[in-house]
Amino acid sequence: MTVLRNSLRSFLSHKGRMLLSAIAVLLSVAFVCGTLVFTDTMNATFDKLFASTSADVTVSPKEKEGAEGTEGAGQSGTGKPATLPAEALAKTARADGVRSADGVVTSSSVTVVNDANENMGSTTGAPTIAGNWNDHERAYMEITSGHAPRGPTEIMVDADTAEKHHLRLGDELRTIAATGERTAKISGIAAFEVTNPGAAVVYFDTGTAQEFLLGDTGAYTGIAVAADSNVTHELLKRNVQRALGGPDAFTYETQEETAASSADDMGSFLDVMKYAMLGFAGIALLVGVFLIVNTFSMLVAQRTREIGLMRALGSSRKQVNRSVLVEALLLGVIGSVLGVGAGVGLAVGLMELMGGMGMELNTSELTVKFTTPVIGLLLGILVTVLAAYLPARRAGKISPMAALRDAGTPADGRASVLRGVLGVLLAGAGATALVLAARVDEASEGALFLGLGVLLSLVGFVVVGPLLAGVLVRGLSLIVLRLFGPVGRLAERNALRNPRRTGATGAALMIGLALVACLSVVGSSMVASATEELDKSVGADFIVESNSGQLITPDAAERMRDIPELAHLTDYRVVPAEVRTAEGERTGAKDLIAASPTYAEDLRVETVAGELADAYDRDSMSVDQAFARKHDLGVGDTLSVGFEKGETARLTVRAITSSDGTVDRGAFYTSTATAQKYLPQGELPLNLIMFGSAKDGQEDAAYAALKEAMEPYPQYQVRDQADFKQNLRDQVGQMLNMVYGLLALAIVVAILGVVNTLALSIVERTREIGLMRAIGLSRRQLRRMVRLESVVIALFGALLGLGLGMGWGATAQRLLALEGLTVLEIPWSTISLVFAGSALVGLVAALVPAFRAGRMNVLRAIATE
Repeated sequence: MTVLRNSLRSFLSHKGRMLLSAIAVLLSVAFVCGTLVFTDTMNATFDKLFASTSADVTVSPKEKEGAEGTEGAGQSGTGKPATLPAEALAKTARADGVRSADGVVTSSSVTVVNDANENMGSTTGAPTIAGNWNDHERAYMEITSGHAPRGPTEIMVDADTAEKHHLRLGDELRTIAATGERTAKISGIAAFEVTNPGAAVVYFDTGTAQEFLLGDTGAYTGIAVAADSNVTHELLKRNVQRALGGPDAFTYETQEETAASSADDMGSFLDVMKYAMLGFAGIALLVGVFLIVNTFSMLVAQRTREIGLMRALGSSRKQVNRSVLVEALLLGVIGSVLGVGAGVGLAVGLMELMGGMGMELNTSELTVKFTTPVIGLLLGILVTVLAAYLPARRAGKISPMAALRDAGTPADGRASVLRGVLGVLLAGAGATALVLAARVDEASEGALFLGLGVLLSLVGFVVVGPLLAGVLVRGLSLIVLRLFGPVGRLAERNALRNPRRTGATGAALMIGLALVACLSVVGSSMVASATEELDKSVGADFIVESNSGQLITPDAAERMRDIPELAHLTDYRVVPAEVRTAEGERTGAKDLIAASPTYAEDLRVETVAGELADAYDRDSMSVDQAFARKHDLGVGDTLSVGFEKGETARLTVRAITSSDGTVDRGAFYTSTATAQKYLPQGELPLNLIMFGSAKDGQEDAAYAALKEAMEPYPQYQVRDQADFKQNLRDQVGQMLNMVYGLLALAIVVAILGVVNTLALSIVERTREIGLMRAIGLSRRQLRRMVRLESVVIALFGALLGLGLGMGWGATAQRLLALEGLTVLEIPWSTISLVFAGSALVGLVAALVPAFRAGRMNVLRAIATE
């Protein structure tokens, strides 16, 4: 009890000094708990949606095993979904145990626009879905106004989309599909009985949906089967299989299986988001460890005489050690409890943010599992106690004779030497691993060396930080501090007074800035490499595509073909096929690029054998260099190509393309005419992307004409090469900004560490400050000294972090070079801005400590022991 009372008394007497450490624990725990609550809520929302929208048994067309398709492209890239015959619905309805069977028509390869040509769906989030209104839909949708569609001129829309876009009954919507376009008036609005995470949903009557979405009034995309009472889903599934000719005829799933497979598809995306965010939370926790270690180290140093008196009065080493750890426990408990609460608030904020990006989540379904606060509390408390262990151990070693000395413990010279040697060895090992990563020939092997190099070099720099502080701080001082005369020299000496403390404070900032620098180098190199590749390879003036991967409808393509200012317009279609060698060896499913012969002009692909233009001749193709080596192929050899839904062709290899470069890397080319020859009517895939070149001197006119032609189709973007490069830069920039935003948490915690170090350092130097004030140092000079000390510590951390990060980024770029991204670009403007921003961070961090130092009473400060 005595230990607990002493710990409580000490904790309360230093509660102001503990505040920033508690905030660091709070932020880290909040990010962990917020991530868990947010992802658990998303999982729960989708689980409810999938469970409520899944029929007791669902029958769907059999997918071809091993086929590769384009997301959102429908069956074989035609823009139309796979179907099953209407006869299957009648047979299903007669199966034992079936209460009802509804023919379902649904397609996500559609775009819905209003009369202002505004896209009603999200271009980055959930899909736009068109389907038929049937009894199965009534199980989870309720018509809140109007009525269901009764003919080809009527359409019904979901309530969330209607509210978001201010749609009312009678408004006209135009639906664009691969089979054409249809304009209809809104006859009704239906609301989901569970949360709709953001999909825009429209309904037609069944006949219209079949004709418009499938082009076949005798087909459905699936059958939703409801069971009689007392009939299990598994029994119903077996009965339906028997009625439809066995398990191989179609795909059959119970409600549980459908919901689970849908959840699995969504779960992979959620897991990536979850673990990425937890990774950033882990970085913030790591940075928080430095703050806590520094806080307790300084508190122990300041209480040296007090601890020495406790030892002289009979306290054992274990009691002193335990006293410090109890303080850490109190800090961890308070910070973690507050962090759990803040995490719930953070989750709500993330849900609002996702709402702005097109994914709607209802806060009424906020899911806080029992394990979330437990994980948060355990993590916060364990990290805090473990971080305080070394300072507590040092406190236990203080002898009773320390009661006769001034506050502060002398540095252990032997420990410092050992620490320096260990740090140099670890940093050297990390550098070696990075060099090996840059020299490998396989990216997977290099990734292992890169990860090891990052870890070892980071730990090495943290360990050797105090040794580097003595060198780098002096160097920085020559450039920054000596300009301020005696005050600058005082700030330099203060920063060098305790290299271990300066090293730990700088290391906290180093971690976040190293990651910022690394990602900046990688992002800039990716953009520079892609831009160089575009300049070198792409000869087309214009590129037309959809950001969401939607195929270009025949109507849209036809409008572009009618533009007189274009010299040519190139088709680019992805055709699923299976390729075999002449000896019958299976090489697996491949996506052939079926393009117009002008694509050889639009994309200047380097060949190692033959001419690419010849690959667009009749019954000809090209293969990639790596594929040719693997199967010992040369120009003139023949391959057997089995087109999905079509015939098997024997195509002659006319060109072998280089495996270098990034655009269409590894692609197999053939002509649109060749693909059309072996595919049945209507099965030629739609264009995934189209390229155009203007007639001489008509570039501006052609660009304007393309823009005008595509205006009715907001799902497509028309870009010239400058637009395309800017879009690439914007995409990489958005990704980096999101990562920088997450890393900001670690940097904020590091800033708190600088504030805490300065605040505790000022308390430690109270008597010294009083004496300096007594001999003539003004308040203004004192505040400047503190600010300069803070600036040099921040710049020290920035110098280490940016240097380390650029090394990591350069190594990562060497691995990307194996994938064709060959340009290394150091974003010096970003690096310089971050370095200068670090000085600003140091100034801001010093504001409160400098203000408090300046307000000290001189006589009281001198009298302080």
